Amino acid sequence: MADTTTLEAPVLFREQEAANGKRIGFAQLNAEKSLNALDLPMIRLLDPQLQRWAADPGIACVVLQGAGEKAFCAGGDVRSLYRAIREHQGPPPNLANLAFFDEEYSLDYRIHRYPKPLMVWGSGIVMGGGLGLMAGASHRVVTETSRVAMPEITIGLFPDVGGSWFLRRMPGRTGLFLALTGASINGHDLLVAGLGDHFVRSADRETLFRQLAAVDWSDDAAGNGAALSALLAGFSGRAQDLMPASPLLQHAQAIEALTAGASLREVHAAITGYAGDDPWLKRAAATLAAGSPTTAALVWALRERVAGLSLAEVFRLELIVALQCCAHPDFAEGVRALLIDKDNAPKWTPPTLAEVTPEWVEEHFHAPWTDSVASVGA
Repeated sequence: MADTTTLEAPVLFREQEAANGKRIGFAQLNAEKSLNALDLPMIRLLDPQLQRWAADPGIACVVLQGAGEKAFCAGGDVRSLYRAIREHQGPPPNLANLAFFDEEYSLDYRIHRYPKPLMVWGSGIVMGGGLGLMAGASHRVVTETSRVAMPEITIGLFPDVGGSWFLRRMPGRTGLFLALTGASINGHDLLVAGLGDHFVRSADRETLFRQLAAVDWSDDAAGNGAALSALLAGFSGRAQDLMPASPLLQHAQAIEALTAGASLREVHAAITGYAGDDPWLKRAAATLAAGSPTTAALVWALRERVAGLSLAEVFRLELIVALQCCAHPDFAEGVRALLIDKDNAPKWTPPTLAEVTPEWVEEHFHAPWTDSVASVGA
């Protein structure tokens, strides 16, 4: 094995030689104390390394994981974004935030289009930007410890990193429900939602990684993908007794009923008005009720606008909305309330959904640049 970085680096890279001379590339997000929250230095290490491995004929497979047992990646480093917003009071684009979102989305897009098998070990916490890294991988591994959410409703952003693409492709209106409520789901749910491919015991990580060296890799990416799937299927077969119950399956009918309305106000009223005693649905209702009305409106507007768009077009649209969120009040206020002052008392602007006008929503879709600035999908 060749370690190409120091242990202090925010992303660690190593290569493992297989029995037949091919190599497996391992990338590890290395910020265990922050639950491997994704920041710009991580992105600027990970993206070029993935490109080098993609172009290297000796690399048969790539593995992406997080340091420690608690999290693959708990999301983007929104504290840094908050500081950049506070320092830049003018109109967008804020160059610091433009760099973060543009380069993050470009990395996510590259993963969706990666030409070789790319396995993400999605154990532990996977939120926001972590799901953005995972969603496009060819082999998405989940475990009994996977805890997944897109909780942007709580901080006044929106489910980005391609969420407008992959949440819309979940069964029924499940993705809409998750986007509006930030509800937490598990590894079983990811299989149900089409965002996970293999359920494996968390304790089998190192054994699985060692056995990658015994795979008969070739020069054919499709064949290598099939070989990796076969290996993972063997591990999945002995993990079934640890698979948790799926809230998405348990509440499928309720989710469809609560999101059946033809307008956002109808759906919002149905979810926040939930009067049952199920704890998971009660938490979802409470989160939406306390969340940013602007975020809810953006979730709805994006769901309508991305229909028929390509993946690259979705990322470019999300980049516009993300930068406009940085220039509008709720994102900074949500981060302040949840993570900076931790008073959990955000003052949203506007404070209610009834006060969110079409003109306010439309402001978030105005591109603050010429077409040459955004690079996602270029």
